[in-house]
Amino acid sequence: MSMGTMAQRRVRLKHADDLAGSIRNGERFDRLIGNVVFIQNTTTINCDSAHFFKAQNKIDAFGRVHIIDGDSVDVVSNALTYDGNKKIAYLRKNVVFTKLGIATLYTDFLDYDRQINKARYFNGGKLVDTTNVLTSKKGYYDVRTNLAAFKTDVVGVNPDYTMTSDTLQYNSKTKVIYFKDETTITDKQGSIAVYKSGFYDTRIKLSSLNQGEIESVEYKIKGNEYFIDDVKKFYKAKGSVVMTSKEDNLLIFGDDSFYDKKTGISKVYGNAYVAQVDDQLDTLFIGADTLVSIENIDPHKKRLLAYNHVKIFRKDFQGVADSLAYIGVDSTIFFYTAPVLWTSGNQMTSDSIRIRLKNKNIDRLFMVGNSFVASRDSLGNFNQIKGRNMTTDFKGKAINNVLVEGNAESIYHILEEKILDLDSIKAKLIITMGMNKMICSKMKIIFKDGKVNTANAYVKPDARFIPPHEIKEADRLLKGFTWKEERRPTHDEIVKRSGNEIRDKKIVKD
Repeated sequence: MSMGTMAQRRVRLKHADDLAGSIRNGERFDRLIGNVVFIQNTTTINCDSAHFFKAQNKIDAFGRVHIIDGDSVDVVSNALTYDGNKKIAYLRKNVVFTKLGIATLYTDFLDYDRQINKARYFNGGKLVDTTNVLTSKKGYYDVRTNLAAFKTDVVGVNPDYTMTSDTLQYNSKTKVIYFKDETTITDKQGSIAVYKSGFYDTRIKLSSLNQGEIESVEYKIKGNEYFIDDVKKFYKAKGSVVMTSKEDNLLIFGDDSFYDKKTGISKVYGNAYVAQVDDQLDTLFIGADTLVSIENIDPHKKRLLAYNHVKIFRKDFQGVADSLAYIGVDSTIFFYTAPVLWTSGNQMTSDSIRIRLKNKNIDRLFMVGNSFVASRDSLGNFNQIKGRNMTTDFKGKAINNVLVEGNAESIYHILEEKILDLDSIKAKLIITMGMNKMICSKMKIIFKDGKVNTANAYVKPDARFIPPHEIKEADRLLKGFTWKEERRPTHDEIVKRSGNEIRDKKIVKD
């Protein structure tokens, strides 16, 4: 080892008011008292008193210990053991470690390794800078990179939020937090987000996350990747997005989403659909190109919107439309632009349709403009009801009656079942007995077991019975009627995730 290297490694005593030699365990050392100053390279150590083991290149310092390391590190403590060969300072009691102009670390137990420029603490520590205060049981601070790592019972506080974690990293110069384990952040409004990986820039309040969970007033939002702008209060989630309602049994799925906190609008798109979970058999699914949730303190203004290629599926009814609005407080679903609904073997079409739900079932259905209710009998005949507006009442899950108002028309085929006895072989034969056709201003149709039972006409009814041999093809269909069975959606057309994912999903209650 060269003399220059040896000189760099030796600790030199620069000053002491009083010096006396002493021996401990057979080793000689100097007892130093009053304004003690040591120097090693660019490091200066000040203290009230010290034991200097010159041969071992070691110092035990006591009382108002002060280390100045270069032009950037300033450390004070009550006690110090310094190994000059390893260049490690073991600081104890009331330790204040400062990276000048960047951050300050407070602890009672700190080991500062000058060779690798890293300060490690244990049994509790707190890092403070102009933006954040972070505490944990143990951690380290890298002087060169300004990167601090926190481990066990991590708590971070700033004016906007409080965070808790088991493992966290923070760059005190760039003010960027790196999530290394599940971290819960609670903002000053009480909203909670849970992150597992990624980063958050606390200066410009932007973050990009690979795993975790963000939260709106109404939903918890999960995805594979996140982008968060806390200045604009704009949050994005990408990849296998799931929005879980806190109050309603609603799950919203999609490929991508965003949440605008200022407007209270959440949007999900890409294979998007809603599952309103009751039990697995009666789950209501709504699929669309885009799903939008609107938050509002007035529950009557809160709603879920679906746009473009809307499809709805439940075991007992299905539907399609261009757009849809669901208002939870009224249990009402609005269908817009040429909607079609199917239930109990009946097809319903109109310019717009409004469904009122009661106990999760359809209670009443309102059809406005060019309204049709139609069904197909066992012989392939189409029974039809037409009018300007219709109100349909349900009993259980089946149609109970239909009130038609304005330009009411109906066609109903009368079937009869006959039993033929041929050489002791009985056969059932269904034949058409004729067709009832009715026109009036107002009409009420009574259903039984989901099929037309009786029809009552009001205001100048024009009704006639047409026997089978007189039925013309032109008389079989009312003007404007089309059978749309090929558009009837299936469960698999809407649901793009596995059934287990929906079944196993926990509905979060606040």
